[in-house]
Amino acid sequence: MPESKSRKKKAVAKPAGDTPVAAKPEGNPRWLAPVMVGLMVLGLAWIVTFYLTSADLGLPIPQIGNWNLAIGFGLIIAGFGLTTRWR
Repeated sequence: MPESKSRKKKAVAKPAGDTPVAAKPEGNPRWLAPVMVGLMVLGLAWIVTFYLTSADLGLPIPQIGNWNLAIGFGLIIAGFGLTTRWR
């Protein structure tokens, strides 16, 4: 059965000025890489310092004992967490 002319819709052309412009992909913030690497290195240095001095001095913080390991690993995990923002 043929369709009537009243059912057909006319195509609407969009004006040329309304086309969306692709946004320029943003890069990394300048602080991201130094903070990321700094946290990982600081965490590693914290753990190494604890292991090398735990018998004699108990550094970096002698009062908290083995929680120094948690602090070191926490710093490393925070550094790896920042890697998720890397583009």
